[in-house]
Amino acid sequence: MQRKPDLLWVLVILFGLGIVTTGYAQSLWAAKPDAPVEVTQQQPQPSRR
Repeated sequence: MQRKPDLLWVLVILFGLGIVTTGYAQSLWAAKPDAPVEVTQQQPQPSRR
């Protein structure tokens, strides 16, 4: 007869998976280079009369 896993062990495993997943996601976020943003200033066009 097999024993069901205790609720505490299930919670411990889920908590550990959450920590591992969070660490992995943060490492991906930190490794992702910020997208280069070009700031361009438009020249005012001379008004045509």
